[in-house]
Amino acid sequence: MASSRSWMGGLFNRPNTRRNSKLEYSLSPIQEKRLRCLQERLQVPFDETRPDHQEALRALWHCAFPNVALKGLISDQWKDMGWQGANPSTDFRGCGFVSLENLLFYARTYPASFRRLLFKKDGNRATWEYPFAVAGINISFMLIQMLDLCSEKPRCLAGANFIKLVGEDEEAFDILFCIAFEMMDAQWLSMHASYMNFNEVLQETRMQLERELSLEEIQRVHDLPAYNLLYQ
Repeated sequence: MASSRSWMGGLFNRPNTRRNSKLEYSLSPIQEKRLRCLQERLQVPFDETRPDHQEALRALWHCAFPNVALKGLISDQWKDMGWQGANPSTDFRGCGFVSLENLLFYARTYPASFRRLLFKKDGNRATWEYPFAVAGINISFMLIQMLDLCSEKPRCLAGANFIKLVGEDEEAFDILFCIAFEMMDAQWLSMHASYMNFNEVLQETRMQLERELSLEEIQRVHDLPAYNLLYQ
């Protein structure tokens, strides 16, 4: 299903993450290094003229539809993955190349989970479902805001707790994206949501994820309770 541009635009205009100016903590050398690497990734816009970006997009298609030949980087086929139109590059303007990296990581690392959500295999689905690929871009953007990753150092509790996780696993952000996608879909089903409820579902997902990140026993991203959703 292809959605209107206003559907995605409304999500990208959400308020900035809540910050606590009194939150003080220090970064270990490995935490600082990995945070800087992640922040550099966030600065890379999607460029449809770059061969590596084109190849990443083709790779995502192959993961989603391994037995279907892609006719081109501009094709109505992309709507089958939940892009808004025939040219996926226009959907990346809100979040950049990192959102494609997140989707590709998801497809390669947790293929069963990826395909289960892509093809809406679980639960009683709504007549008007959320578009998979565009939902992924919005989840990437939500995480960037929630973790305050555009600041020199996250100034919110969720961001500070995330720094501990990225110190243990440099892929923590990509794994967190996969977890958040599963959480969002589970929330979607539990709320019996439909197309126009996506903002509410995403906000509930964010609050649930913030709660899990605040648990004292969480030392690695794999310790998050919702991580188990990736294997159901």
